[in-house]
Amino acid sequence: MTRQRSGSAAKAQALRDWRPLALTALFFILATTLAALAQEDGEQKIIKSHGYSFFGNLTYPADFEHFDYVNPDAPKGGEISIAVSGTFDSMNPYTRKGRAAALSTVGYESLLGQVQAGAGGLPADTSGEYYGLLAHTIEYPEDKSWVIFHMRPEARFSDGTPVTAHDIAFSHNLLLDQGLKSYADAVRARIPRVEVLDDHRIKFYFTDGISRRSLIDQVGFVPAWSKKWYEETGAKLDESRLEISPGSGPYVVENVEVSRSVTYKRNPDYWGKDLPINKGRHNFDTIRLEYFADSTAAFEAFKAGDVTYRTESDPKIWATAYDFPAVDRGHVKLEELPDGAPPANTGIIFNLGRDVFDDIRVREAVAMGFNFEWTNASLLNGLYEQQTSFSTGTEFEAKGEPGEDERALFESLEAQVPESLLTSEPRVPHTSKANRLVDRRNLRRAMKLLDEAGWPVGDDGLRRNAAGELLELNFLFNSADSPTNRAMAQAFVSNLQAMGISATFEAVDPSQYTKRERDKDYDLVMDGYPALFGMGTGYQQRFGSEAAEFSVFNPAALASPLVDEVIEVGLASETQAEEDLAVTALDRALRHEFFLIPTGYVADHWVAYYDMYEHPEEIPPYALGTLDFWWFNPEKAQALREAGALR
Repeated sequence: MTRQRSGSAAKAQALRDWRPLALTALFFILATTLAALAQEDGEQKIIKSHGYSFFGNLTYPADFEHFDYVNPDAPKGGEISIAVSGTFDSMNPYTRKGRAAALSTVGYESLLGQVQAGAGGLPADTSGEYYGLLAHTIEYPEDKSWVIFHMRPEARFSDGTPVTAHDIAFSHNLLLDQGLKSYADAVRARIPRVEVLDDHRIKFYFTDGISRRSLIDQVGFVPAWSKKWYEETGAKLDESRLEISPGSGPYVVENVEVSRSVTYKRNPDYWGKDLPINKGRHNFDTIRLEYFADSTAAFEAFKAGDVTYRTESDPKIWATAYDFPAVDRGHVKLEELPDGAPPANTGIIFNLGRDVFDDIRVREAVAMGFNFEWTNASLLNGLYEQQTSFSTGTEFEAKGEPGEDERALFESLEAQVPESLLTSEPRVPHTSKANRLVDRRNLRRAMKLLDEAGWPVGDDGLRRNAAGELLELNFLFNSADSPTNRAMAQAFVSNLQAMGISATFEAVDPSQYTKRERDKDYDLVMDGYPALFGMGTGYQQRFGSEAAEFSVFNPAALASPLVDEVIEVGLASETQAEEDLAVTALDRALRHEFFLIPTGYVADHWVAYYDMYEHPEEIPPYALGTLDFWWFNPEKAQALREAGALR
């Protein structure tokens, strides 16, 4: 069995190079963006461009032919099939009831790119830059108090009807009226008005006196839905349904079997197939998703050739299970491809809405129950690396005591800043001995913390407070998750029980799990937060207090005035250096709040596929791009069929 492995140097370089250059002068926009024009409007200059970034830097000029990392001559054709664990009962990805099928946003586009982010960012070799898709030009003043999008007249929905500014305005308002409350509240406060200027021009106005960060890209990424279809059908955005509105994207739904399979086919009449932004992309004729009850069944389907591509996330399987005949015969290819982005912050989340976690000593004691070193050695084959921060491995990772500039930032806040945050190194995960699950040193430290927090052990070995209430914790788990994650969670719960905590492990089916996560009906759960990657208003939904009780993006229900203010400072930054400083301060503040027990990450992409798919030699740093810019080789596929490797 041979694996092709990327060198660590490539990833390290990608991490160093990911940040856009700090550009503050408007003349640089004119120098790097051939389509950016400026005209006087009173005292303000009006910027017109083929793309947008907050500080004005764009890598690709107006006349770019294709993104650098794609193969512009990639052939179209073939099928890729992927296994999905769990169930679905809806094709509407925006429903607040039920569970939507995977990739169900793949048919929708926006003014500045595709809605299906998982298919690959646009572009995947830069960060914070956006280029027009439904819009060919954007126009805004220096102060970014409004924006006008000039739309492509040729854009069409899959039913042949034109995509107009009326559809964009309708979609924007539909999200406010029927979308997530946390989203709607935030957007209404920042975007008070939208105006359709004509069929192909739409203008958004932004609230005075607030940060302009993420406002233009916020409206630029609203999915384009057909106003005509919604009005004719009476459909609601938030309802569970199998029928979906037509999209303008490259793929349409071909076949749906509830909780069994979904097939998306490339639209041969896709209006945007020849745009430079789409060259070398959307190469598969069909994308087939096969659903299985759990990850074990999904892996068996791959081994049998029922599905043909797999991104592996389970280290135990990656290290030990890829020894079946199709691998030995060279029919299945294994690769470790570079991942240039900082890892997401995955782990065991505390529900801070539970009173039991108000005392940080309880959280610290509970965290001692997770033994990363034993887990990595015994369950993960030593292949995981530990997350140290919310921006692990980047220049934004807070280290040591705050420097002069960072300290000044904290001291400028109205929120109370704990002295320990200013005079100590940032919190890092505890260490444990790897030779046994129970690290007795950590167990003693945890039990002492619980005693100090008012949860002593009774005669029955269980912990109670002064009111006689048990220290009870429920760990909610998705039954479709991997056996390795299940073993990890159960080992953690076992250690909690050894502390005298009445801890339970509850595995529920995917539909119930989705509902309970939305309702925050858990004490502990495996989930995560995105890595800090620049600054944006999305952090207010992820980490902010305003929507903490109901935001599905904030599983810990984190509500910290300190974090809120640091985010506001970051959003108000006027230079790249100011933004970078705020991101570092945010990392330090989030680690201080302590709401996540990191469980580690895989440094590269692990992929296994039947050897009929190909990809560019250099994978861009911010997307693996399998469904975006990989392609199908029909000669290789025929050879596999003749060898009996595929069903």
